[in-house]
Amino acid sequence: MKRSNLVVETDSYKVSHWLQFPEETEETYYYIESRGGCDELKFFGLQAIIKDLLSFVPCGFSIDYAEKFWNAHGLPFNKEGWLAIKNKGYYPLEIKAVKEGGIYKPGQPLVTIRNTDPRFFWLPGWIETRLLQMWYPTTVCTKSWEMKKVIQRYLEETGDPEGVMFKLHDFGYRGVSSQGSAEMGGMAHLVNFMGTDTVAGIFAAQEYYNTEEMVGYSIPAAEHSTMTSWGQENEAKAYKNMLDKFAKPGSIVAVVSDSYDIYNAISNIWGGELRQQVIDSGATVVIRPDSGIPSVMVRKCLELLDEKFGSVLNDKGYKVLNNVRVIQGDGIGGPDDIDKILSNATYNAGFSADNVAFGCGGGLLQQVNRDTYKFAMKCSAIKIKDEWYDVKKNPVDAPWKASKAGRFEDDNNLELVWKNGKFFKQYTFDEVRNNE
Repeated sequence: MKRSNLVVETDSYKVSHWLQFPEETEETYYYIESRGGCDELKFFGLQAIIKDLLSFVPCGFSIDYAEKFWNAHGLPFNKEGWLAIKNKGYYPLEIKAVKEGGIYKPGQPLVTIRNTDPRFFWLPGWIETRLLQMWYPTTVCTKSWEMKKVIQRYLEETGDPEGVMFKLHDFGYRGVSSQGSAEMGGMAHLVNFMGTDTVAGIFAAQEYYNTEEMVGYSIPAAEHSTMTSWGQENEAKAYKNMLDKFAKPGSIVAVVSDSYDIYNAISNIWGGELRQQVIDSGATVVIRPDSGIPSVMVRKCLELLDEKFGSVLNDKGYKVLNNVRVIQGDGIGGPDDIDKILSNATYNAGFSADNVAFGCGGGLLQQVNRDTYKFAMKCSAIKIKDEWYDVKKNPVDAPWKASKAGRFEDDNNLELVWKNGKFFKQYTFDEVRNNE
């Protein structure tokens, strides 16, 4: 676990906020919400952030360092307050939240936070910088879930819905900005699916969500370098090597096949020279196109494979290929891309969605930001001399930025998660997966 140092992990302007609240302030109360951008969202990641953020209070050396740093940076540092936190040995905060893995509407408070000791009224605002970073795993989890819903619909109409957990594979490890993003984003995707090459997400799920189980899986798969290193004249040998090494009864092996001419590769190599070996191997060979217009390419590959390997009609009247499948990992940015591909393959060409899997990389883990679902953390109440007051903003020229006022304890499905250094609610990863 990364050991956070919260005393220096905040926005610079927050360091002086302890001097800006009304005199005799005792408590501040904040909430986190999505203000739009989706019909529903899938909440995830708070437990991981709390464990990373609030497990350790800063030591005296860290506080001395922070004092020098913030003063040199141009800000008045609340050294006395941080030394008091060190002496307490825990962060005097209470965090409530909706259940992780649950589905919620934008505008609903997802997390609330307040201080539990009047000396630390400034602390909830201080941790906003790091706590609000839960927008990222929730956004990735929601985006992955939106793609799952599209795939699920096509499987229900044309194939076997039981296979949905392996229909969207995370290819995003190299496409993210940091190892931390790979951990949080990769883990968020695994709430919805079980296929991933972003192993950082598996380790994060095991660490932060109390499981030793394997929560994600992959298969042997080729990349262009391992195919083109044989030379174009030996393309068939490169593919045969994949069969020789990995194609066993019941196994699955994926081979990128567009290095030169994917139509020739399917019709004359996979469906010609290597056809019998594919059949005899007892494996499922997954052909991966990686260029062209995805909706056109996937349908064309299915049609060519059908000509060479044949298919059977399932009980829903759609064709399921013998021995082979297709995975599309290029150009997948969201639900609409998947919908176009599956619509053309199923309704227009008669193939079951069982024949197609998807990979998603940067579009899944990197092409998101805090504004994708308009996440914000705002102060909604303040306690001064034992009396609570509502707090809100309502910009005249940006009504959509208006914040909520008051406290939200009774009717918002919020439950106590963490208080004064202790968890009161923790999830296993399976519990998160099943909470939907």
